[in-house]
Amino acid sequence: MKPTTIFLWLTLLSPLMAAPFLMAFMAAKPERPRVLVAQLDSPTNEGLEAIRQAFSTRNPGYELDYASEVHQLQPASQPRVVFVQKGGGTASLSTGESSKVAVGDLLLLQAGTGMQTDSLLSMLIFVVPTAWPDSLPAFIRPDWDPRITDTPGGCATETGAYRRILLTWLGKVGPYLYHSLNAHRVRIMDSFSHYHPEKNGFDEFYLVQMVMPGAKLITSERVDLIEHPEKIKKKHLKNLLQYTELSVGDLVYLPRGTMHRGVGGVLAQVITVPGFIPGSEIGLDHHLRAINERLGLTGGEALPYHEAASEQAVIK
Repeated sequence: MKPTTIFLWLTLLSPLMAAPFLMAFMAAKPERPRVLVAQLDSPTNEGLEAIRQAFSTRNPGYELDYASEVHQLQPASQPRVVFVQKGGGTASLSTGESSKVAVGDLLLLQAGTGMQTDSLLSMLIFVVPTAWPDSLPAFIRPDWDPRITDTPGGCATETGAYRRILLTWLGKVGPYLYHSLNAHRVRIMDSFSHYHPEKNGFDEFYLVQMVMPGAKLITSERVDLIEHPEKIKKKHLKNLLQYTELSVGDLVYLPRGTMHRGVGGVLAQVITVPGFIPGSEIGLDHHLRAINERLGLTGGEALPYHEAASEQAVIK
């Protein structure tokens, strides 16, 4: 029975009888995942708070925080993965280890470990539910570690692409394996349009660290429509895609089920929870191309898509 038919029958019942049925009907309707953007250097933290709540709700056992211009991180009861976003200097851990740190570096702080720095740092912090192997270093520096080299793929497939694998799901991709959070530092020029499925997929973040003029992110919360070009009419096009110009300090939250494509030159920490699970990047460019062809869309009216990725279905 169609939802509209169910609703019509419910409205014919008395208000007292209909109330519990209506509540159950509304509760059963799944909430569409939303793309969220926060500017970490904003004087208010409204955007970040919205991301924190959505992320922790969808990923039990994880928490997210941002420490702005601080000299220290106090010990915590859970492991933390820390991304340096602003500043640089020397960081000293309560374990006795120390290292130079700069924007783009990652620190792994075990439960009970604190940190002191000799200069102000701003850091994005993920509290994670499980510790990493003891073999992983506390300081991961993608531009200084000889074990980390450019590995084209994912969102940056062009020859010579800057793509450094800090934490990975697969040993053949990078040296530091961890299955609770992965991170690739990538310069994205023109990625393919894709999403990660709700089942066996992953949530993703862009932590923006450099941008070229005009760099943007193309997103959609209507993958359910895009995957069925035959159902799309011109009336659906107005809000089918969203375009977000990116700035340094932006944190973009891309939950499972949302389409995304970076273009124009953005250097970001691409962070995934629980990680870059193989087979969970589902391409949509062939569908976007089919929509254009079916509706006869050309010029500025046409939906943008990645040409090479549109020739066939792409799954990575």
